[in-house]
Amino acid sequence: MTLMQKFLGVAAGLALSASAALAEPGLIIDLGGKFDKSFNEAAYNGAKRWVEETGGSYIETELQSEAQREQNMRKMAERGANPVVVLGFANASTLEKVAPDYPDTNFAIVDMVVDAPNVKSIVFSEHEGSYLVGLIAGMTTKSGTVGFIGGMDVPLIRKFACGYVQGVKAANPEATVIQNMTGTTPSAWNDPVKGGELTKAQISQGADVIYAAAGGTGVGVLQAAADAGVFSIGVDSNQNHLHPGSVLTSMLKRVDNAVYDTFKEGTEGNFEPGIEVLDLSTEGVGYSVDEHNEALISDEMKAAVEDAKAKIVSGEIAVHDYTSDDSCPVM
Repeated sequence: MTLMQKFLGVAAGLALSASAALAEPGLIIDLGGKFDKSFNEAAYNGAKRWVEETGGSYIETELQSEAQREQNMRKMAERGANPVVVLGFANASTLEKVAPDYPDTNFAIVDMVVDAPNVKSIVFSEHEGSYLVGLIAGMTTKSGTVGFIGGMDVPLIRKFACGYVQGVKAANPEATVIQNMTGTTPSAWNDPVKGGELTKAQISQGADVIYAAAGGTGVGVLQAAADAGVFSIGVDSNQNHLHPGSVLTSMLKRVDNAVYDTFKEGTEGNFEPGIEVLDLSTEGVGYSVDEHNEALISDEMKAAVEDAKAKIVSGEIAVHDYTSDDSCPVM
C-alpha cells in the first residue's frame, strides 16, 4: 500500500467518524402536538434539555394525520437523523415496516415493543404510578366516589385505569370508581371539550377526585374539575401548576428522560436496541409533590405512598398489569 493510499484510507475513516458524530437525533411527535401539556410535551422537554446541556441540535416533526406516519418516518431517516425517536404505540406497525429499510438508522419507540435489530422499545409501568395516585385519591375522597377519564380506549389506557383502581381500593375498599373513555379514534387524545363534559358527568354522579389519562383531552378534565371545586389528577407531565390547589397530584411518566437518554446514547455511540422498561425502581413513573400541591398532600398520605412505593419495588405489593391478560381483578 502506498503512502497516498494509506492517507486516503485514514481520511475516509476520519470523515465517516465525523459524520457519525455529527448525526442529529430526530423526534417524531405524535398526534396532539408538542404542547399538549402531557405526553408529547414531556418528550419535547426531554429533547430541549438535551439541546440545552449539549449545545446540539435535533430534527423534529409533528404528525398532523394518521396518513403521515410512514411518510414522516421515512423522511426523518432519509434526512440522516440518528437515532430517531418515535412517540406512541400507534406507530408500531409503521416502524416494523420502515426500520428494516434503514438498517444503519437507530430507532426508538415509546409505548410499544417492535422487534428489530435497530430498534429500542421503551415501555413504562404506568400501572405502578397509577396505583400511587389512586392511593392518594382513595385517601382524599370525601364522597367515596372518584373518577377516571381515559383518552383512546386501548389496552394501554386500561392499564392506567386498572392500576388506579387498585390504589383507590387499597386505601378505601368501599370506594366507587367511575370510568369513561373519550373515544376509539386518535382524536380522543385532543378533545378537551369532551374531557370537560365527561368530567361534569362524573361530578354529577358524586366524583370528587378525577384522574385524567387522556393527553390533550386531560386539559379539559383538569379545567372542569377546577371550575367545579373538585380535585383532579394530572398525567405524564407534572400538571400541578395548571390549577394550583385543584390538581391533587400528577402521575409522572418520564418520557422526557426516555427521549433525553436516547438522544445522548445515540449521539455518543452507546445506543442499544432491545426492550427497556421504566418502572418505579428506575423512577420511570411516580407522583409529583411541589409548591402547587404540597398543602393537599398530608404527611400521612406521603408516608402511605412511600411505603407502597417501597413495597412495589421490593415485590411485596404486586400491582396487576392489565396488558398482561386484558383483565383487571378489581374493575
